[in-house]
Amino acid sequence: MFNLLHKYKLLRYLLLPVYAYFCWLMLRITMQYIPFNRMAAFLQIKQTEVQELPYYIPVFYTHVYSSIFCLLAGFTQFSNTLRQQYVRLHRVVGLLYVAVVLVSSAPSGFVMALHANGGVLAVVFFVMLSLLWWWFTFRAVVAIKQKNIARHEAFMIRSFALALSAITLRLWKVILVYLFAPAPMDVYVIVAGLGWIPNLLIAEYIIKRKLI
Repeated sequence: MFNLLHKYKLLRYLLLPVYAYFCWLMLRITMQYIPFNRMAAFLQIKQTEVQELPYYIPVFYTHVYSSIFCLLAGFTQFSNTLRQQYVRLHRVVGLLYVAVVLVSSAPSGFVMALHANGGVLAVVFFVMLSLLWWWFTFRAVVAIKQKNIARHEAFMIRSFALALSAITLRLWKVILVYLFAPAPMDVYVIVAGLGWIPNLLIAEYIIKRKLI
């Protein structure tokens, strides 16, 4: 979203380092799971799934290791300068992005969503997130194969907006805990929806106003 119209040049330059900073934070979170550890960070509160579901650990690590790439891909996919001057880089990274989302990140996110903390509502929110992420990415692929650039860009914006939920979910969690100090499970349910629904609304605004 940092590549807005020229009149938003200052905002564009401000958003880039902010985006880079949050990507760095997400990379640090990912590093908590290297080397492999069944008790690392988030897994400490998922020991029931870890102990009872043989597939949970492989799915979890697949999601963690693959999803960080999706965030980093934004540097090449949503910069007009890079898209125009380094077309091959844009295409290669874009191909890798859609492959990772369709084959790895979204499917593993769906499986994890079925076992989300916070009850039925949290499960519904996370399942919707994973399904929409996969669907928007798939539609972006179909659009580019049909040489419909405008539709391709629109669906990629939607897809990446949902990829950014990895960041916004954690940001909202910090804000809610700081301002209201709700119960942990209440926070989890709230951010399960708040982490991505506003992102999608902003994406629709950007698409409608053609700000990228």
